[in-house]
Amino acid sequence: MENIFAARLEKIEKALTKALDINYTNDWQEASFGNLSQSVKKEHIKALIEPNKALINLGGKRWRPLFLILCYETAAAKNKSTALTEQQAYDLTSLVEFAHTASLIHDDIEDSADFRRGQPAVHIKYGIDTAINSADWLYLQAPVCIDTMDIPTDIKLTFYELYTKEMRKLLLGQAMDISWHSDTEFYPKIEAYNAMVKCKTGTLASLACQIGLIAGGESKEIAWRFGEVASNIGIGFQIIDDIVNLTKGNPGKKRGDDIVEGKKSLPVLLHIKNNPQDKSKISQLFKRAKTEGIESSAVEECIDLLSKSGCLEQALILGKQLITENCALFETSPLISNLFSSMLPEDL
Repeated sequence: MENIFAARLEKIEKALTKALDINYTNDWQEASFGNLSQSVKKEHIKALIEPNKALINLGGKRWRPLFLILCYETAAAKNKSTALTEQQAYDLTSLVEFAHTASLIHDDIEDSADFRRGQPAVHIKYGIDTAINSADWLYLQAPVCIDTMDIPTDIKLTFYELYTKEMRKLLLGQAMDISWHSDTEFYPKIEAYNAMVKCKTGTLASLACQIGLIAGGESKEIAWRFGEVASNIGIGFQIIDDIVNLTKGNPGKKRGDDIVEGKKSLPVLLHIKNNPQDKSKISQLFKRAKTEGIESSAVEECIDLLSKSGCLEQALILGKQLITENCALFETSPLISNLFSSMLPEDL
């Protein structure tokens, strides 16, 4: 992926750095906060920026901002004129990457995760209070890129509406997920799981797609239709991510930490659907793992149970099918299909 998209990824990194200006220039402060008292010092602003900057600098796939750019390019190639310039489209990439970063910080706190991208999680390094506050700020800082853009007011309003609606959906999905892993005895229907993931994970894919298409000159109606397609791709990748967690482990995290969390992932739900007699056993393993931590033998016992039932393979087929079928709907943009196919783990 990096070889094909290297030039675009470099521009995305520049846009993200620009949006979190470490030099604290007057223009940046004015755009972010308006007029500030002289009593507000740089160290106060730094407490907001640095935890987020530290996580962003650890890398990440950057597929959401890249997807936004590819959607912009697809629409621009089709339409005679674009709503935004290419540089303005790149400036909008912080909208999705900042929202994603903020959600990771909150997610790690809510899941009691110790690591993210191979390093101590933000709340471990900076403290829970600073982590929550800085992530809250980043959700609100993200749309500043819209504020500072010289574009028609109606397009700004459309972008605001999309961003705020998708963020509300993201938090709704997180609320569903929290309620499920907080109750070790409850297992949602697979349809409810899909609805949760479509909100929690699919919403940023949908946002990137819609923003990119509208910036490239497409109508809101077409953008919404493809946003639904993009959210289904997001569901597929969440399924794959959950399988990776239970097999080789996600990069920068420990294998099976979803068991410690008590996460009702698709493999777990498929196993219980096919083997309802194991429901109580899995609940007990979840409880033990939560109490004893990632080194608990309950983690590997649960993974072994799921592996032997074939539910991992079943979930993998469903995840890949969602990604493949929905990518095919972006038929005029082979680069979009290339992006998502390159993200599929080769060893699953």
